[in-house]
Amino acid sequence: MSEAFLIWPDRRLRAKAAPVAQVGAAERALWARMEAAMYAMPGVGLAAPQIGEPVRLAVVDCEPHRRAPIRLANPEILEVAEAMETREEASPNLPGIGAMVKRPAAVRVRYLDAEGAPTERWFREFWATSVQHQIDHLEGWLFPDRLGPVKRRMLLERYAKLRRRG
Repeated sequence: MSEAFLIWPDRRLRAKAAPVAQVGAAERALWARMEAAMYAMPGVGLAAPQIGEPVRLAVVDCEPHRRAPIRLANPEILEVAEAMETREEASPNLPGIGAMVKRPAAVRVRYLDAEGAPTERWFREFWATSVQHQIDHLEGWLFPDRLGPVKRRMLLERYAKLRRRG
């Protein structure tokens, strides 16, 4: 079964996701759905709100063989590196567009892992970009929100044209 991605400007993409109380069978089932959708895109991360589930669950997998997913519940950034990196970002919620986004090159994140255990981990480089991108989704942000006003306006105008063309 293929997941339906919410398409911007769906208001649900702007809502802050609710924390999960614990990691149980329902959360694991949702993570499995999210992983299937992420690999089908293909993508390197997915947050539950992107498929209409307003909870603080995300999955990332930046390994070349793409079968090493990390499941995160209630992720929060504790620390960021001073060094910055710019990478191209995109989202199935804004199909057909992408942009170069500047973010910290490494982040220390606290989350509940796939077993529900509290975990802290440094994510670096491509992993850091993906984790930050997913946490943004949990906060109701999309990658264009990380751009300056002129670049954001130009990108969203291009997106609007693509949508009108069908």
